[in-house]
Amino acid sequence: MNETVSDSVSIALTGSGGAGVITAGSMLLSAASRSGWYGLFGRSAGPQIRGGEAAALIRLARHPVAAPDDRFQILVAIDWKNIERFADELPLGPDSLVLADPANGEVPEVIAASGAKLVELPMKQLAKAAKRGRPNMVALGAVASLIGLGEELLGKVVEATLAAKAAELRAASLAAIQAGMAAAATLGVGLSPEAPPEAPPVPALGSPPGSPPVPPPAERWTLSGNQAAGLGALRGGVRFVAAYPITPATEMLEWLAPNLGKVGGTLVQAEDELASINMIIGASYGGTPSLTATSGPGLALMSESIGLAVAAEVPIVVVDVMRGGPSTGIPTKSEQSDLNIALFGLHGDAPHLVLAPSGIADCVFTLQWAVHLAEAMQVPAIVLSDQSLGQSQAVIDRPADLAFVGRRLTAEEVGAGYQRYAEAAGGVSPMALPGTPGGQYTADGLEHGPSGLPSSRTADHGAQLDKRRRKIEDFDYGEHWAQISGSGDLAIITWGSAAGAVREALGRLEGSGPPIRLVVPRLLAPLRGAELAAALQGTARTLVIEQNHSAQFFHYLKGHSDLPGEVTSFHRPGPQPLRPGELATRIRAWRAT
Repeated sequence: MNETVSDSVSIALTGSGGAGVITAGSMLLSAASRSGWYGLFGRSAGPQIRGGEAAALIRLARHPVAAPDDRFQILVAIDWKNIERFADELPLGPDSLVLADPANGEVPEVIAASGAKLVELPMKQLAKAAKRGRPNMVALGAVASLIGLGEELLGKVVEATLAAKAAELRAASLAAIQAGMAAAATLGVGLSPEAPPEAPPVPALGSPPGSPPVPPPAERWTLSGNQAAGLGALRGGVRFVAAYPITPATEMLEWLAPNLGKVGGTLVQAEDELASINMIIGASYGGTPSLTATSGPGLALMSESIGLAVAAEVPIVVVDVMRGGPSTGIPTKSEQSDLNIALFGLHGDAPHLVLAPSGIADCVFTLQWAVHLAEAMQVPAIVLSDQSLGQSQAVIDRPADLAFVGRRLTAEEVGAGYQRYAEAAGGVSPMALPGTPGGQYTADGLEHGPSGLPSSRTADHGAQLDKRRRKIEDFDYGEHWAQISGSGDLAIITWGSAAGAVREALGRLEGSGPPIRLVVPRLLAPLRGAELAAALQGTARTLVIEQNHSAQFFHYLKGHSDLPGEVTSFHRPGPQPLRPGELATRIRAWRAT
């Protein structure tokens, strides 16, 4: 038997749009989770409405995983259609196993050149043998056999996933899975990753089907970054959402639509991004914590109205699930390239918050915190997620329940001469909600004096600019502004989804050289200069890692903070994700200089 030794296994299921690889991948993750594994499930697809290419990208491990591995151990090709469009996202090597249907025809050069072992698996023929069977279920059964997931477990997943379908279809799916498992058992190949010493005694990948699973050591959830962000928003108190669908943020809205109703909230699908941003400003002005979700093109359209919310001091949350740009760019791929527009895209001096979660689990915390901050300071907050976080699913430990919920300072009793924008401690003045007797005031985009009436006086303009800046700069963000770990005179700063690959790369390098401290800011603006300096105290060299073409975060840090010692950058654009091995090689070379 050919075996590859690792503490995780990475699997790719590929095919044309409609081949069902995403469904099969999701079911595989669910079965692995029920068996006690952690996992990460991403997807690759083209920008077509229908058809095109598709791939389900799964990594299973005995420990939480937040990044794709360097190579795939198993690739199952239901067909070869359009695979050249995304073959560079499917790194293979001599130890990789490719299962392909002989009916697919000639193996593409990009696959043949990888040196991977190619084994024929007649998925289409086996599917036909099962009445109404489908090749994707044959592929699922084959992979399950190779990694030791039992038939009974898969049966439960099929029943749960296809519960709304006809019993005949569920039976056909089970029959196709059984055919795939039986065929894979005759191939003489498999994977058997070794468990690390501290791993719980779960069944080994590659163990015989039917081996008894050990229950997960703690409650685990399977959710996407978009779902996690939606949950965080609800926990933070958001009760109104208005948005226009856009890839890759739409799933957040789809999750929020039914779940908002469960807590008494409402979601409106607006006619466009301009309408959605203005709707949430109106709802928040009325006293309801509000949110919209979009991607880069939508954020560009919303910029003027976000400035209105800054001027009128109306709290809102805007989630930007970033994708490759500029313009329409690459809608279905990930890239950290909206940082500059989030930081600097509003005209005039318009202080606002910019935050970024560092992983799928952190999407829950960061969105809840963002709502809290926006409400507490009466300011817009832009949260930068991205496609790799938003549309990927992960098996994670249940996020902790956190106490903070958005609370704004309101004027409950208003006397004569109420001044909405009067000077106040910390820059946050009480906000009279509509209907408060005596609390009427003007809230628009014109500069104003303390009462809210429009003013072009120099003194009023200067006082309001200072007030709006001071309230976000002087706020006590506590320890949540960043995640900090490690020690030593070398440091790495990264942000957002890049953090997962960076953390794994540092784990691989641990013990093989000088230690490295890691700083992952969750609050990007306002930049916490004093806290960052304290986190980097004693460091001689710093490496900034990010996924965009122009090193946006590196230049932001260099221009707005006094980083100690030598500061260098490692950056590259998408659509390929940052991988731990790639970063470990770069970090090792940087550390050696």
